[in-house]
Amino acid sequence: MAPASPDGLKVIILGGGIAGLTTALALTKFAPKGQVPKIDIYEIRPEPAVIGGAVNLTPNALRMLDHLGAYPIMQERDYGKIIDYLEVFDVYSGKLAESSFSGPDGKGIGNPPFKALRITRGDALKAVLAAVDAQENITMTCGKRTVKIDEQPDKVTIHFEDGGSASGELLMGCDGIHSVTRLKHVEPERKASYSGVANAFGFAHVGPDFPVHFECTAINFARRGMLLTSYHSSKMDSIYVGGLMQVEDVGSRDGWKSVGADAEKVRNQLLERFGDSKIPCIVPLIEKAQDFFLWPVYTLSKHGKWSTDRVMLLGDAAHAMPPQGESTGIVFEDTVLFSRCLTRWIEKGRPGNNLREPFEAYEALRKKRIEIAFDESKNVVSTVSDAGWVGHTIKTYVVPWFLWFTRGYREKHFIEDVTTVDIKY
Repeated sequence: MAPASPDGLKVIILGGGIAGLTTALALTKFAPKGQVPKIDIYEIRPEPAVIGGAVNLTPNALRMLDHLGAYPIMQERDYGKIIDYLEVFDVYSGKLAESSFSGPDGKGIGNPPFKALRITRGDALKAVLAAVDAQENITMTCGKRTVKIDEQPDKVTIHFEDGGSASGELLMGCDGIHSVTRLKHVEPERKASYSGVANAFGFAHVGPDFPVHFECTAINFARRGMLLTSYHSSKMDSIYVGGLMQVEDVGSRDGWKSVGADAEKVRNQLLERFGDSKIPCIVPLIEKAQDFFLWPVYTLSKHGKWSTDRVMLLGDAAHAMPPQGESTGIVFEDTVLFSRCLTRWIEKGRPGNNLREPFEAYEALRKKRIEIAFDESKNVVSTVSDAGWVGHTIKTYVVPWFLWFTRGYREKHFIEDVTTVDIKY
């Protein structure tokens, strides 16, 4: 791949997770010819974190990863499990509905068509890391804690806890919901708040004859939460078991891996909430699950500041919300759309060397979509909150209707390709 160009921007990215890595790839891919940026990524962890649950990459998410060169790596390495359709169940009465990703001819949604992919966060990150490693213009340094951000008219400098520093023309804050970029510079008063919901999850190893009630992925609604059960690899020898449920504040912003007595406590919580299921495999899956994590869901307020003159927040750092089925795809679209706005500004000759122009163009294109997603995410919290039998019964009637009513709206986003959106400014 091409090295950084002498005339390319010098970019700093805080955060070496999916958002930061895909931002680096997008800034590289969409850079004007001869102006490939020099990108330095700084990650607070000693190494990229490849732990976490299993995410659903919707057709629009896979489309963006294909543009960025990461999806072909997932295919080559046989990461994840293709999803034709997602099934929705009431654990007491059976199947309620389906949400299909197959499209009219069974090949997927959009042009070119994509279905969905259930993949562990670790495998997704490994694929994106491999794509980043192939780019000569991108470097990543781990174990760097930022303690201060100093912005000047012509540059921005980040200062590290170890006494070092780094400067660039543009700083991208891709450092998650508890973003140092936001809390130390862009909008310190906008702090994350606990949603009241946490995700307790693990992985159950199963044999080829283990009976399940779903084809690939099932959302299982109960009176006291929602349990996701899904294969996450083509081998189909492991099932992700994740319970999204209303719990008291667990006292940790970032969650933790549960071991020993704590793991059994998490398992017992899941059994307490979903153990009365009439679906035969639910209890055995919870009993088989290992490597438990407890992950509290934090959110930001709907409206907020995303940028200063030389600093831009992307992904959860700007707009973290409860998981609503498209969260990961939204982040990928952020990175591509922002990169295209920045490229348009560079192609115009960097007028006034003023980054406010591409920043404002991006926010004008993006904020309405994010506000709609925020409103959609509220339904997730209410849907998984504890309910009595009457409330749960109402839910079982509402969910199928909601999926039917919103099908066209969802497919519109699945078809969308922000690489083709007209950047008009």
